[in-house]
Amino acid sequence: MAPSRGRFSPLQKALGITPARLSDNLWRLEANGLLVRLSAQERRHPALPEYLLTEEGEQLREAARAMQLTEQRLGLGRLSAQAWNMPLLLALHYGHERFQQIGKALDPVTPRMLSARLESFQQLGTIHKALEAEPRPTFLYHLQATARAPVGQFALDLESLA
Repeated sequence: MAPSRGRFSPLQKALGITPARLSDNLWRLEANGLLVRLSAQERRHPALPEYLLTEEGEQLREAARAMQLTEQRLGLGRLSAQAWNMPLLLALHYGHERFQQIGKALDPVTPRMLSARLESFQQLGTIHKALEAEPRPTFLYHLQATARAPVGQFALDLESLA
């Protein structure tokens, strides 16, 4: 919010969305305790709506920044634009390597969605899939070396916010 200073019109222009969409988004953020609407006395201009992030909103912004940095470090585009991508990478980072383990860690992800995300990351070269024959055949999933450092840093960044 800093570049647009929390005012409605600059926010709308910076985000490139319709006023109705921004108004709905701001209302939802406020309803969830992430944002407060300043009173007329608190604003820099009494007639212009102005918003401020709450402490929880600030933490969420820092988490979003950490996610953005991780996406840049991985160089795979906006991974966060698709559901389960970032949580899947974190699950692998934390040592969940079997399909069932990953699924339990990411509950309520569906097996179909998890399969699709794992396949996508394999094609991108972010995840390695290996067959383990003993005691019964199963596949193990691991982060490739190029993804370990960025995902590890992302995990540390998120832990520092807790």
